[in-house]
Amino acid sequence: MGANEEVQDTPGAPDLNVSGGEVKFENVTFAYDPRRPVLKNVSFTVPSGKSVAIVGASGAGKSTISRLLFRFYDVNQGTISIDGQDIRNVGQSSLRAAIGIVPQDTVLFNDTIYYNVAYGRPGASPSEVHNAAKLAKIHDFVLSLPDGYETMVGERGLKLSGGEKQRVAIARTILKAPPILLFDEATSALDTHTEKEIQASLGEVATGRTTLAIAHRLSTVVDSDEILVLEAGEVAERGTHNGLLAKDGLYAKMWQRQQDATDQDELAAFDDKPNTLDDLDLDPDRDRDRDAGEAAE
Repeated sequence: MGANEEVQDTPGAPDLNVSGGEVKFENVTFAYDPRRPVLKNVSFTVPSGKSVAIVGASGAGKSTISRLLFRFYDVNQGTISIDGQDIRNVGQSSLRAAIGIVPQDTVLFNDTIYYNVAYGRPGASPSEVHNAAKLAKIHDFVLSLPDGYETMVGERGLKLSGGEKQRVAIARTILKAPPILLFDEATSALDTHTEKEIQASLGEVATGRTTLAIAHRLSTVVDSDEILVLEAGEVAERGTHNGLLAKDGLYAKMWQRQQDATDQDELAAFDDKPNTLDDLDLDPDRDRDRDAGEAAE
């Protein structure tokens, strides 16, 4: 019970003062275990109001970047700053208040939809909560439920679909109205159709805000102002989607693999659908005989 926190504020640390929301990583090196560095000399800038995506294979260090930005851990070397302020020198509560996150696995409380959206900004008025839900494209769905906004979502939101949970998370983030957004694999657990709908909503939310997106599916970050490709904890490539494809390097190979996998999935889905009357397995005589047998029973 008396153990020190992993990360502590310095005595008298001031609140973060956000003017534009520029995020900068400078020569950041970090390891959970000193024997195994996770990030090595990583540098990049997310200019105010712009978007940067970080992609790479599992274990490349993508999610560690989000943890460091939230200051769940301090860097071993280098600095992370927001509008020129080293995040180690500001209060953690003010830092986290400035960042809105839409994660892969949205944490919902076993309470009402209203409560879960309003959690983004306690004290918000009902009209503000409803407006956030409208912008997240979930308001009409909520109104269609028998209990509306008083509908209980169940433990961890089990009564909602994956897409509905993500829309609640988006509404929560809209209500929080942070200057900096972090999308951490926000659509990776969704099917392709739902992913496209959620991605459109995320794009609307991100307009005019500094946005850092961590992604596995490259199709979700093609419009980013800059894309970083991490490999073994280092920035291996950087550029726009088209620029990286033209380089024919790691990103281009990842893109081709994912496009091939998508094509195969679509082909498999098409093959599963009946194409002719024969494929529909319709046999009137057999069905009539079966119905007669069931009636005799």
